Amino acid sequence: MKKIGLFFGSFNPIHIGHLILANYILENSDMEELWFVVSPQNPFKEKKSLLKDHNRLDMVQLAVKNYPKMRASNVEFSLPQPSYTIDTLTYLHEKYPEYTFALIMGEDNLDGLAKWKNSDKLIKNHQIIVYPRTFAGEKKEHQYLQHENISLINAPVIELSATEIREMIKKGKNVRPMLPPEVFEYLDGSNFYK
Repeated sequence: MKKIGLFFGSFNPIHIGHLILANYILENSDMEELWFVVSPQNPFKEKKSLLKDHNRLDMVQLAVKNYPKMRASNVEFSLPQPSYTIDTLTYLHEKYPEYTFALIMGEDNLDGLAKWKNSDKLIKNHQIIVYPRTFAGEKKEHQYLQHENISLINAPVIELSATEIREMIKKGKNVRPMLPPEVFEYLDGSNFYK
């Protein structure tokens, strides 16, 4: 069965940190492909600061066009909102029974994992690959990392955030080094985030 890694996010905008992580995971795991799942609405985030769904999808498509093992997915656009990971995974399993799907998440998401819809079912039935994030204060060993389906990978820690990039754009600062060139061009020719 083909193994697909699912990297969920608003990608508002997608930046080089996302691509570095995705590439690292593809090169250092048994994933054959990695799909960036563009979420229309995360149940834990405000929607007002989001660019339109199709603009964020366009940017992801531009960012991954030169990476044959990566693709942009709009699967959540046609599902009920807000988007719940377990519902998306159930839908993908029905649509692609020949694939197995693994979830990719940042270490910072482990603290809130118990609040996710059907989190126990999610953990029991899916491999979860966790990439490291920096924390203010002491780093703690998380209880979830003891679970057989959850593994922490030694990926590089990327200190980049889409929120910071949006703020810099609003202030007229140069964000070119932080974005894939095609995404920079896309944003540079627009009024997005200004």
